[in-house]
Amino acid sequence: MLASKTLIGSLSVAAAFLALTAPARADGEVNIYSYRQPDLIQPLLDAFTKETGITANVLFLDKGLVERIQAEGANSPADVILTVDISRLTEAKDAGVTQPLVNETINKDIPAHFRDPDGNWFGLTTRGRVVYASKERVPQNEITYEELADPKWKGKFCTRDGQHSYNIGLFASMIAHHGEAETEKWLTGIRDNLSKKPDGGDRDQAKAIFAGECDIALGNSYYVGLMLTNEKEPQQKEWASAIKVLFPNAKDRGTHVNISGMALAKNAPNKENAVKLMEFLSAGEAQKIYAEQVFEYPVLPGAEPSDVVKSFGTIKPDSLPLAEIAANRKKASELVDKVGYNDGPQD
Repeated sequence: MLASKTLIGSLSVAAAFLALTAPARADGEVNIYSYRQPDLIQPLLDAFTKETGITANVLFLDKGLVERIQAEGANSPADVILTVDISRLTEAKDAGVTQPLVNETINKDIPAHFRDPDGNWFGLTTRGRVVYASKERVPQNEITYEELADPKWKGKFCTRDGQHSYNIGLFASMIAHHGEAETEKWLTGIRDNLSKKPDGGDRDQAKAIFAGECDIALGNSYYVGLMLTNEKEPQQKEWASAIKVLFPNAKDRGTHVNISGMALAKNAPNKENAVKLMEFLSAGEAQKIYAEQVFEYPVLPGAEPSDVVKSFGTIKPDSLPLAEIAANRKKASELVDKVGYNDGPQD
């Protein structure tokens, strides 16, 4: 079993060797490999353990999750993979580290467009790729992604790294809607509107707006809830209070959304417990915890977002199939490099 309830690691020869030699199967336990931050998923796992008596061991990795499981091979202790973004879910499937699961309970809870047709991954929550806008300096309350390339925003726009999966997902959706050539023009336009080189995370974009470094930014919707309720770092409340959430394209195709999700590991040694955990995560209690603790939108039909998230306004999700987004990610990444997005504005 994993050495402790929550571990932090990355791929290395030593780590792979330890995993190969460690006993994987343990009665009453389930092993989770996660790209999701431990503090975001711990309330869910505590609730699962309380209900089932099964101990949930978590190995958190900030990179190299798929490579680690591949290196561990048939002796991998991984039972369940938790991650964010359709790209990472499809990457896990394509790398052969997942196995298909046909489960009536999970399929009933999770709509078909939020799960892999072959049963290799399942969406658990959605988040919008929204626009953070200064309450003080941006009077408008509506926006489109296309408008971000308008020269009126020159020197007023900021984002994290263009190659980050959150941005690549949005850029891939733009290719699906407008084609590669138009998306290249659009990326060039938003690059030229940048106030500085892309850096930091989504919270840093809110901080930059608060500091007056830019007026608008791209960010995931759930970060606003996390900042507004952050008691450990109260300065984040100030950042969040300085911005308003604009849902792009609310009057036409809707806002780009992505997912967090789960998959059953290929060689899950505790498969029965893994399936119990996956059923739990798709059901009502876990979906409510996701909504209240993580400020994401539940995928369970009828489940409500938290009051904090409701205060942002109503999201109209883009109905573009996630498979189309995944199919355009490579092109999107190539365009980011082609236009020199991460070099910042070109004078």
